[in-house]
Amino acid sequence: MLDLLLDINVVEGPFLIAVYVLAATVFVYLLGRSVGWSWVLAVIVLLIVGAIIGVALVWIAVNLLDLFGGPVNEETWFWVPAAFAGIALAIWNLWRSRWWRKLIAVLAVPLFAATAALGINAAYGLNPTLGSMLHISTADPIPVPTPDPADATDPLEPLYATWTPPAGMPERGRIGTVEGGVPNTVSGFPARPAQLYLPPAALVEEAPRLPLVIMMMGQPGDPDASFIGGVLDRFAADHDGLAPIALVVDQLGDPANDPLCLDTELGQVETYLMQDVVPWAKQHLDVLQGRTYTTVAGYSNGGGCAAYFGAKYPEVFGNLLAVSPVEYAGAERPDEVLREIFNGDQAAYDAVKPATIMAAKAPYTDTTAVVTVGADDGAFRPAAERLAEAAGAAGMTTTFFEVPGADHDAGALEGGLEEGFRVLYPRFGLAAP
Repeated sequence: MLDLLLDINVVEGPFLIAVYVLAATVFVYLLGRSVGWSWVLAVIVLLIVGAIIGVALVWIAVNLLDLFGGPVNEETWFWVPAAFAGIALAIWNLWRSRWWRKLIAVLAVPLFAATAALGINAAYGLNPTLGSMLHISTADPIPVPTPDPADATDPLEPLYATWTPPAGMPERGRIGTVEGGVPNTVSGFPARPAQLYLPPAALVEEAPRLPLVIMMMGQPGDPDASFIGGVLDRFAADHDGLAPIALVVDQLGDPANDPLCLDTELGQVETYLMQDVVPWAKQHLDVLQGRTYTTVAGYSNGGGCAAYFGAKYPEVFGNLLAVSPVEYAGAERPDEVLREIFNGDQAAYDAVKPATIMAAKAPYTDTTAVVTVGADDGAFRPAAERLAEAAGAAGMTTTFFEVPGADHDAGALEGGLEEGFRVLYPRFGLAAP
């Protein structure tokens, strides 16, 4: 029963519509407390004052406290002032009113706040269910069979030319948490459970070894494989069930934290990814072993991580896919990171920036880089452009793509992944060149 509640769609559909209708009904009821021009004037003043408070709080949160790690979308600037305008009206209804109006006014405060939260979440589209909004996963565990070590040699011929899908192969892949988890034996990093996407071709007897994608999501966010799984399901449908195996891991430890994807006092994230996750995935997942078939990917905060790991470890990752990435670790608050993590050592800070690493390791003779960003994402587009320029200058085979009509939202994530795999499928041997 709890899982059914947590799996409610909160970005579209009847639940969201019902909340909007309920909030609008309560708002209209609160408006009707009285009649006459004095009440109309009072309502106008209340709504304006409430909206101004909402605008001020968003401005402080974004520009002074940097609570969201950068700018917010236009819908946030609408929903928060609207919620505070409604709350101001609700509070005014508490005075000299009957008990039932007081009760409705009290209940209206959390209702308006929740409606705003749902509206903002729906605009971004990155938390499609109530559970994902609350950072609670309802994904079932997926057993991870140990691959045959005798079959570890990568094929000489591309899979698209040799693979024949068997009868009864599932039409869609499977998503779930890794049964038993990915051990953090070396790093000790308190990562949340990783999620795994297995494509249709991985769900049959005598499944072929497939490419590996290790992905990280944004911050705040969770290791959620639903987005990459949905995109890869569409590719698999057009390529005889073939798609990479995708392992979505946690680089945060907590959605409120940003350990910078480095080894610092905030956590041993780099060690976790490179010495815990990568060896485990190569050993326990039925994946191709060569760097050509190994991709590090990420969105937003995770996109900056992907650029960092792809730049620093080209011997491991033959491909990097950075979707709407931050430019470098802590780019949203560089002065704080420089002071608190690098003790004011600018050279040490610069040394971990992907562009610096790319320039130092150039030329990259066989690395494919795909950098994407929403065409309407004014905050992240300059960083994505600079990363793409640095990758190209370092010799990576680079694609830069702007997702039409997308901001820093689910549209940018899905569109970026689609462009990335459009580029990478021939390199993986899953599609003809």
